[in-house]
Amino acid sequence: MKQNQTTGGCQCGALRYEFQGAPRAAEICHCRMCQKAFGNWGAAFIEVPLANFNWTKEKPATFHSSARVARGFCAKCGTPLSMYEAGEDFIDLAAGTLDDPSGITFTRQIGIESRLPWFKTLHQLPEFETSATRSAEDLIRLASRQFPDKD
Repeated sequence: MKQNQTTGGCQCGALRYEFQGAPRAAEICHCRMCQKAFGNWGAAFIEVPLANFNWTKEKPATFHSSARVARGFCAKCGTPLSMYEAGEDFIDLAAGTLDDPSGITFTRQIGIESRLPWFKTLHQLPEFETSATRSAEDLIRLASRQFPDKD
């Protein structure tokens, strides 16, 4: 891996990407389009300059969620990967698709007019289960078929 290179990809490994340097922003989007696209409360993105970005293994299928926005996803496993707004010089990557998303520091929230009321209290929920609390049989049944983080 090149110095200061970050990699990521989809759940099944069919799509992989890389970029050089640091993301220019990291944000939480609460808009209704992101809620639908991710089937969740919204989406967590990092912005990466297109000049520093490259798909290294296939390119995503796209869905145009508006006249200007193309959302990239894996046609094989369904993982949402990206959002690109026509004319921009950056691509938004789904933060969870990074091989190591632990170093992200989010700096802003957008689309807050659609923020779900319960989002602000998620951190107060009791922590219920970890792999250490599962039975050996459960762990066998739940064994990951995901592509490992890193090529």
